Amino acid sequence: MSELHIIQDPITIAELKKIAEERFGDLVKGAVDIEKEIMVLGGELHVDEAVLLNERFQSKSNNIWGINLYPDKSGDAMIEFDSVINLKPNLGNRTRSVDNPEIQQKLKDIIHKLIK
Repeated sequence: MSELHIIQDPITIAELKKIAEERFGDLVKGAVDIEKEIMVLGGELHVDEAVLLNERFQSKSNNIWGINLYPDKSGDAMIEFDSVINLKPNLGNRTRSVDNPEIQQKLKDIIHKLIK
C-alpha cells in the first residue's frame, strides 16, 4: 500500500513523479487545505487525504479541496479540479470541480508554492 505524503515544504517535480509511480503512474490525487496551505498527496481516494488533514491538522472540511496532479504537464495544466470531496452545496459548489475562481486561484497558488 502506498503511503500518504504530507506536503508542507516544497517538493520537486521529480518527487511528485515518484509519488505518482507509487499508485496511478501518471497522476497523483491530492487534498489541499486552503487555510493552512498544506496538502496531502498519494491516496487512492481524495477522502483518505482529507481525513488525514482533518485528524492531523484539524483542517475544516470547508477548507479542504480535492485535486489531481499530472506531473508530466506543467503550470496550471498539471492541475485538475475533480473530486467528490469538492461537492460543497453549503458553499455553493455543486459540482466535482471548484466553481469559485477565487478558491481555484488559491489552490493554484498553494500548489505552485509547494511543487517546484
